[in-house]
Amino acid sequence: MKTRAAVIRGAGQAWEVTELELDEPREHEVLVRVMACGLCHSDEHVREGGPYRYPMVGGHEGAGVVEKVGPHVSRVREGDHICTSWIPVCGHCRYCSTGHQNMCDDGKNAATGEMPNGGFRFHENGEDIGGMCVLGTFSQWIVIPENSCVPIDDDLPFEVAALVACGVTTGWGSSVYAAGTRAGETVVIFGTGGVGMNAVQGAAYAGAKHVVAVDPNPFKQEMAGKFGATFTTGDPDEALEYVRDRTRGQMADHAVITIGVMNDEVLKRAIDMIGKGGSVVVTSVGGEGDTIAVHGSPVTGWHKNIQGSLFGGANPLYDMPRLLGLYKSGDLKLEELITNRYTLDNINQGYEDMLSGRNIRGVLIHDH
Repeated sequence: MKTRAAVIRGAGQAWEVTELELDEPREHEVLVRVMACGLCHSDEHVREGGPYRYPMVGGHEGAGVVEKVGPHVSRVREGDHICTSWIPVCGHCRYCSTGHQNMCDDGKNAATGEMPNGGFRFHENGEDIGGMCVLGTFSQWIVIPENSCVPIDDDLPFEVAALVACGVTTGWGSSVYAAGTRAGETVVIFGTGGVGMNAVQGAAYAGAKHVVAVDPNPFKQEMAGKFGATFTTGDPDEALEYVRDRTRGQMADHAVITIGVMNDEVLKRAIDMIGKGGSVVVTSVGGEGDTIAVHGSPVTGWHKNIQGSLFGGANPLYDMPRLLGLYKSGDLKLEELITNRYTLDNINQGYEDMLSGRNIRGVLIHDH
């Protein structure tokens, strides 16, 4: 069948909307009609360049309808509404079986888009094209592993459901799971975009007394206050003084880094922000070949912890429906995250808006 999709031909190039051939689903694969997807910064990392196989269909944060199932599919049925999980969940590898679905071994092909069964399902003039994270939600239709499907309630708006496919779950989990925020604690979040805003929500919902949001963008500072931040600023020094004052010098329990591109200056700031036994959660992704360095003595002397965070430490099959349930009960803001909506043909404008700081989250709505 034919599908329209946004493709990156090589590092540094713009998204190109083109028509591709899409194979039928094979064993343990499904055909999904993608209804909506988020414009996440991770896809911008693919555009900028890195260890990716080009050309590649972008997009990994999506929601849609299962149109057709291949042989031996058991997780979903035709007609099911789903979120995509950018890390597949096999359910039986070492990590899935011990409650760490975010580290499933099936996530190994994220940068190439090659299917677990082998080969590729997107093609153009005889050339194989992968989908980001074995998905490619910037396409109207996708063929993906059943292990990348998370069933959701049929009454959920697709544009809302799509957000938990990456940004919401990653940000929320960064505060709740990776940091382990508990009632009464102090949490500092660096960067309040599509991921960081949900780190703010997660920290607030977990019961943090002080939720400090640090972001240079006045619009995002204002929005962070609506998502649960008790103090917002664009100045890390001001945040440091606020934390020192409110904790009587004991400093923050946790700092969560969710800026667009990781850098060592923010890491140093975050380490300074936490007190004895505190933790810094690194969710942000750096550029190719990035190196971050810190002074070791304060880390050792104050028993500080630097924690990497993949998918926020969440379990997609459990946490995505759980978060959507919190949305339905009024405990989680999702619609408010959507700043602008775009068509596939306007995807480059969407990313320009993201990079300029005009969006918390832009959402691409597919027409069919």
